[in-house]
Amino acid sequence: MTDPNLAQLASAYGVQTEYWDWQGQHVEVAEETLRAILTALGADVADPQAAIADRALAPWRRMLPPAVVVTQGTAGQVAVHVPDGAPVEVWVELEGSAERTPLRQVDNWNEPRDVDGVRTGEASFEIPGDLPLGYHLLHASSDGRTAETRLAVAPARLELPGRINARPGWGLAVQLYSVHSAGSWATGDLTDLSDLSVWAATQHDADFVLVNPMHAVAPLTPMAPSPYLPVTRRFTNPMYLRPERVPEWLGLKRGVRKQYEEARKQLAKSLKKSDTVERDAGWELKRSALEAVHAVTRTPGREASYQWFVKQNGRSLEDYARWCALAAEYGGDWRQWPAELQDPDSPAVADFAREHEWQVDFHRWLQWLTSEQLDEAQAAARRHSMALGIMHDLAVGVDSGGVDAWRLQQVYAQGMIVGAPPDAYSQTGQGWGQPPWRPDALAEAGYEPFREIVAGVLTHSGGVRMDHVAGLFRLWWVPEGRPATEGTYVRYDHEALVGILCLEAHRAGAVVVGEDVGVVEPWTREYLAGRGIFGTSILWFERDYFGDGRPLAPERWRELCLASVTTHDLPPSLSYLAGDHVLLREKLGLLTRSVADELADTRAEREVWLATLRERGLLSADLEPSDDDIVLAVHRFLAQTPARLRALSLPDAVGDRRTQNQPGSVDEYPNWRVPLTDSTGKPVPLEKVFTSERAAQLIGAVRGR
Repeated sequence: MTDPNLAQLASAYGVQTEYWDWQGQHVEVAEETLRAILTALGADVADPQAAIADRALAPWRRMLPPAVVVTQGTAGQVAVHVPDGAPVEVWVELEGSAERTPLRQVDNWNEPRDVDGVRTGEASFEIPGDLPLGYHLLHASSDGRTAETRLAVAPARLELPGRINARPGWGLAVQLYSVHSAGSWATGDLTDLSDLSVWAATQHDADFVLVNPMHAVAPLTPMAPSPYLPVTRRFTNPMYLRPERVPEWLGLKRGVRKQYEEARKQLAKSLKKSDTVERDAGWELKRSALEAVHAVTRTPGREASYQWFVKQNGRSLEDYARWCALAAEYGGDWRQWPAELQDPDSPAVADFAREHEWQVDFHRWLQWLTSEQLDEAQAAARRHSMALGIMHDLAVGVDSGGVDAWRLQQVYAQGMIVGAPPDAYSQTGQGWGQPPWRPDALAEAGYEPFREIVAGVLTHSGGVRMDHVAGLFRLWWVPEGRPATEGTYVRYDHEALVGILCLEAHRAGAVVVGEDVGVVEPWTREYLAGRGIFGTSILWFERDYFGDGRPLAPERWRELCLASVTTHDLPPSLSYLAGDHVLLREKLGLLTRSVADELADTRAEREVWLATLRERGLLSADLEPSDDDIVLAVHRFLAQTPARLRALSLPDAVGDRRTQNQPGSVDEYPNWRVPLTDSTGKPVPLEKVFTSERAAQLIGAVRGR
């Protein structure tokens, strides 16, 4: 039984003391876990009663809250704290204007409190519902004291782009690093993305291409393979650059260019027999070429563009570039650096940056180039009539030793990692090695770190997929070094986070898709749908859970979702139908049930699907279908749903069988290192995708043709 005072303290900080697991069993969180998490949140667990009182007084110690987020069309309120009886004036300064909008005081019946020896009162002011969308400043003044805070006014609901509103949209889902073309440097790149987008748009009327997270990882070898464990979500992995598309490439001497072109061809030849994506070999060669290009003098216009980019991205870019240069010298985990370098504001870091200006500038410059090539990819997609263009994926967190955890140390909870409780597909739970935001510190920062990330990813896209969107409501925190089963949920101010997400998407004219698969509170799906945010519906998971458990009839699927047959955390459809995922999890020790039971369930699921597809007229009732027939049929089933967006996985399009990622494993399986191949394991270059009859047939099925 949890100590009642500790439980009350946990509640005050939004830490859950109990939950229901994926099998419907009630779980009480261990006191050891609660104490560790509360300590990471800054609470004094040695005296819970005093900590509870201190938590209750925290809002009263400041005149204005650290940030206010409201919804346009609905009047809000803000509480202001001043010495009891003191007059107070509150007004709004609108974004981009010196206009001053005074706020009207409304009734507040809360009694004054003694706060650190001062009798303090609370006054409430109404925030009008007709304020324009944007980031405004909220001011308060009382007896010579002043305060200001950010006031974000968000749209009540995101509206769909006209073309998607008129008919369902479709697109390809691709792990970009896994593809390759005749011009690739060992991995897929932004030129490949442009080519794929133009082909899909012009030949198949596609509306989007959904790519894996392209966030930056440490620019070191071995390069971290997981796109979901970046060092920062603010900037892009320069691995995706195509050197030949950099204008300064032509400034290299012809012999130097020829040398790199020949080296690239030799690399491609040597990798033909590799069954994994060779990031390191590709990056080493690409980095060498880019270092040579960096030394080429830029034209005045190009130089002005670069300096503008540096200015626009400010301190965030400078910290990123400095971290990369420091990582080359001291390793990719800032926690292992000399103590004087662990603070980004320290004189030692500034001295290092001056002494290594060329290296720091190289990493700034790489981000300028990636920004340009990202823009080019999106422009090519939109120019060829894609409704959305590129849809980027926003990872749920960052590496504990990376850039963001270094530059935003006060915003991340130290000694904690984000993960997921056990579920049907990872029955031992998951630990993702990422530090969680501290809800209080994020608010204290005015939600600027979150806003910056969302705005950055939407700069080059017509949509964003929010990985683990439930993290805007609650995250599974696990004390570092402990198994994922010894964690619990910590709640966030979802009204503020979703509001900022909607405001940034509205400004970008973008669609937001929330990945809400797995253990998600049902009310969160309803809330997100009400704000115009898409959900994610995976065919294998859509069942009539309140009825007979059979596949959910397509007409009963939700409309506001991105629908697909599979995803990167599941095997491609051919493999799923064969039960390969069960054998893989058994091999990796990830099952809590017997393999025989799991395989029996897989065979039963297959038979249920065969019956369903026959009932819908998507398979012949008389003939035994091949696995390819079934894959085609389930994609046709997808087209019968009302889903506004539908995605075809590129591995499914070419008949691949290997999964990109097996949740719950790290090095036991080549996660995020699986190249695009056909059903026999033969690599499929991008050029062959464009002429694939199988791909064309499945595209037609998803489109309902």
